[in-house]
Amino acid sequence: MSAQSTRAARNLAVIRALTCLMFLMFAMTSDAVGSVIPKIISEFHLSMKAASAFQYAPMTAMAVGALLLGFLADRIGRKQTIIIGLALYGAGSALFALGSTFGQFVALLALEGLGVSVFKTGALALVGDVSGSTAQHTSLMNLLEGFFGIGSIIGPAIVAMLLTDGLSWKWLYVIASAICALLIVLALIAQYPPARPGERPPAGLLHTLALLRDPYALGFSCLISLYVAVEVAIYVWMPTYLGFYHGSLIAFVPYALTAFFALRAAGRMLGAWVLSKFSWATALALLSAAILGCFAGSLAVGARAGLILLPLSGLFMSVIYPTINSKGISGFPKSEHGRVSGLLLAFTALAAALAPFAMGVVSDTYHSPKYGFVLATGFALLLALGLAVNAFTGAAIRRLRAMEESEYAGAAAPPQPLVTPAPTP
Repeated sequence: MSAQSTRAARNLAVIRALTCLMFLMFAMTSDAVGSVIPKIISEFHLSMKAASAFQYAPMTAMAVGALLLGFLADRIGRKQTIIIGLALYGAGSALFALGSTFGQFVALLALEGLGVSVFKTGALALVGDVSGSTAQHTSLMNLLEGFFGIGSIIGPAIVAMLLTDGLSWKWLYVIASAICALLIVLALIAQYPPARPGERPPAGLLHTLALLRDPYALGFSCLISLYVAVEVAIYVWMPTYLGFYHGSLIAFVPYALTAFFALRAAGRMLGAWVLSKFSWATALALLSAAILGCFAGSLAVGARAGLILLPLSGLFMSVIYPTINSKGISGFPKSEHGRVSGLLLAFTALAAALAPFAMGVVSDTYHSPKYGFVLATGFALLLALGLAVNAFTGAAIRRLRAMEESEYAGAAAPPQPLVTPAPTP
């Protein structure tokens, strides 16, 4: 292997490590919110609606940042965008050490959300730069979301350890800031693939929103919103919902959220294999139907069934988000991956903010978190219907085949593939 090839391989390894750790770090804080909310309800004497600010504040900031700043990855480059985003996220996390009031913590979470919107759009755009095909793009996205799944397990575990040792949950965010500092160093070291000559797409909110005139972008934005609404119902409100259960399986209640994240992570690590056996559109339609069954079964039988079925839904959720995200981004030229990523991230964040808030309002109104899960089951039904229509029409598959020919045909694969490409459906 020549010295140039060795440097290229080493650089790709650094990029892979950086991107995987970014997803892991973000998940540590975002998916630990379900473990934190019961503590802040008690600590600050909050209603469920008020406590949901810990979810909707960062997600709203993320949505706004993705819409307004999603173009940065295309305009100033992936590297600069990632470093700016990490700096914002790290600053917000580190300042948790000095915070003491609910309002302060919510403001810091909003700053974190803004940072995530910047570095994640940069990272998502980078995936297209190092992928040799739309199938490889999806495989890599599933790998990254697998690391996100690992972070989802680590975050609640750290919260549990902190509380067991008599420490505050807020130190989770300080730990995340230390990881963020390491990621900034890695980002400064890494050499990113150069942008294509002459590519400087228009910038701004209106240009990003103009994507919604494309039925493909609109459809995938709606699908990703519905999926996120279903997923956040689990990690935000399931601990509260199961907290009202007092049956013979009560000893398993504290482990339900960990089981959900573990099953979701395991499924994401197997995502490339799943997509190699089935058409991605068919696979997503079947998996969404299974999720609907878990939610409906939990409501029909009660919390005892929910203790099993709701965590189990994580296995079926595993490949849906990264695949919808990947196919949505891959349906556009690489020069527009930054703003497309920003649009999809904005819909992701808006759903993650509004859905749990709506569930909190419904739960407060009817005096039980069960009714919030009635709303979440409605989201699951719409998701299953949308993915069934996608599989039946095949329109997305045709769009991706056309993009494969225009954007990836003849493109050189990365010197050292980051993941094994799954066969093109």
